[in-house]
Amino acid sequence: MSTWEAILTIIGLAGITMLTRGFFILPSRELPIPEWLREGLRYAPIGALVAVVTPELVMSQGQLISTWNDPRLFGAAAATAWFCWRRDMLGTILSGTAVMLLFKLGLGW
Repeated sequence: MSTWEAILTIIGLAGITMLTRGFFILPSRELPIPEWLREGLRYAPIGALVAVVTPELVMSQGQLISTWNDPRLFGAAAATAWFCWRRDMLGTILSGTAVMLLFKLGLGW
């Protein structure tokens, strides 16, 4: 890719970003959104998180895991249990990571 192509690409991407982000930022008044859409958008972040995390938990190198000897499963179970018990995000991350490391380093999984 030549220098001019790279510059044109960067300018184009910046323009597309400004257009898509500015659509929500630039209007002087709030855009009317139907209540059903507003309610649905409340669940978009958790849906995106599940879509990213779940394949990482159940797949390895593009294949479904075929054994229970995977520390990610036990880390996810521990993190889920902690969150249901305490409703604490930091504890959820720490407990899941600690259990995963314990299985990975302690048992060599």
